[in-house]
Amino acid sequence: MKKALLALFMVVSIAVLAACGAGNDNQSKDNGKNGDLWASIKKKGVLTVGTEGTYEPFTYHDKDNDNDKLTGYDVEVITEVAKRLGLKAEFKETQWDSMFAGLNSKRFDVVANQVGKTDRENQYDFSDKYTTSRAVVVTKKDNNDIKSEKDVKGKTSAQSLTSNYNKLATNAGAKVEGVEGMAQSLQMIQQGRVDMTYNDKLAVLNYLKTSGNKNVKIAFETGDPQETYFTFRKGSGEVVDQVNKALKEMKEDGTLSKISKKWFGEDVSK
Repeated sequence: MKKALLALFMVVSIAVLAACGAGNDNQSKDNGKNGDLWASIKKKGVLTVGTEGTYEPFTYHDKDNDNDKLTGYDVEVITEVAKRLGLKAEFKETQWDSMFAGLNSKRFDVVANQVGKTDRENQYDFSDKYTTSRAVVVTKKDNNDIKSEKDVKGKTSAQSLTSNYNKLATNAGAKVEGVEGMAQSLQMIQQGRVDMTYNDKLAVLNYLKTSGNKNVKIAFETGDPQETYFTFRKGSGEVVDQVNKALKEMKEDGTLSKISKKWFGEDVSK
């Protein structure tokens, strides 16, 4: 009986030890994969970046450029980040609806496409923020009746009916005139057909800077600040740390502010 119990004890002990060993091996492999990601990127000398390439002024092709080069605020910032890490930024253009599937399947190491954390914070790793924006209300240059949210009620606002900015206008009590986009909204303001439009501050700043249009103005800012981040697969570890290190250097030496002012006429990186 004693011999049988001793034999059973030895079999169970060996099984437990084998299971523990297997668990440690799997954990080591997983940790190795996460730890090796930065080493792998450094070895290749390439940071692979997912981006739309159709989202002006952040990531788009400049039709006025002879070679139709990919450019934009996000493109320029992540290219400088890669350069400071001794890497080349290699862009993989992807439709927005497929962007995170591409990141998950390791088609690229990072997404640079004005990504917010909303509903994604537990699924991905994020860099430090590199852009802050808000909604703005745009009016005709000589309009002195609309200066704050309380002045909006009863006024007519040109809005894309499916946008979040339409909700802001409606909630403030505006009468909404449906349009296809910002260009049509601004045209209607100048024609006196509507009083205003709600839109993204960065898009408006870029328009004012590139168009030279002096007939419209930003009347006021509204809504909560919207911050954007470079986005990584969960567990990217040192890759995120290295990108943040480069972003910090760019903030401290004024490079990020310089890129921001180039595209928007003011520093939107704070």
